[in-house]
Amino acid sequence: MSQKEQIQLFEEKKVRTVWDDEKEEWFFSVVDVVEVLTDSADPKQYIKKMRARDPELNASWGTICTLTRMTASDGKSYRTQAADIKGIFRIIQSIPSPKAEPFKQWMAQVAAERLNQMQDPERSIDQAVADYKRLGYSDAWIKRRIKSIEIRKDLTDQWDKAGVKEGQQYASLTDIITRAWSGKTTKQYKQFKGLKKESLRDNMTNLELALNMFAESATAELHKEKNPHGYNASAKLAQAGGKAAEAARLNLEEQLGHSIISREKATDYLPLADRWDSLPEEKDDDDND
Repeated sequence: MSQKEQIQLFEEKKVRTVWDDEKEEWFFSVVDVVEVLTDSADPKQYIKKMRARDPELNASWGTICTLTRMTASDGKSYRTQAADIKGIFRIIQSIPSPKAEPFKQWMAQVAAERLNQMQDPERSIDQAVADYKRLGYSDAWIKRRIKSIEIRKDLTDQWDKAGVKEGQQYASLTDIITRAWSGKTTKQYKQFKGLKKESLRDNMTNLELALNMFAESATAELHKEKNPHGYNASAKLAQAGGKAAEAARLNLEEQLGHSIISREKATDYLPLADRWDSLPEEKDDDDND
């Protein structure tokens, strides 16, 4: 089952969601939904009391909820109770809240937008552009970031053709590329910038993003030329693609007289950047913990 996690915003509050490609459905974090609707300081305790006062809901809880891996506030992934739209609607019936109807409409909109994006991929790009603009990114950065998503998709398509397994192997190859051009593993790079669960790419400067794009694009082109098979062969090309970008970085740094690798992150200059963790979805997370 292929799943992609994404943060959604309801009235400026985060709701963790996971899109299930096979079922073509969104699954929403139950505890996040309860917190949004009740403003409870302890939503988990609220859920226990809610189940106690609604025996019918309690009896069907195992059917309504599915344990789904989602990223917590500490940046780690945990199995979390989640439910599809139908299940959330049933839970909402047991929550007396003036936000219930607006929240139902919001969920329906989230679902509709996803289906529209599947039918017309350009809508997903348009939404990403709108979200980045809302957060204050410059037009030049946004154009480069959208292009980086296209390049990343091309690269992961090449990995797929080579028989590389999505997940840990994708993350490992990403790490090889990042370390080859920047001198840091993905984890070290994020620590250097003071990031936790935030997207590294969303927190890169223009030059950092350009070099990362060069590294991934070079790796994809090497795949098209060499037609490798398997992880080990792909790892060699990842190293080569990253090294090509490293050469460009070192040459520019020599002329500039300072390092391109920057501690700057989005929240340093974008006051709204902490409201979103990673805007457009990419085929694989850039973290490799």
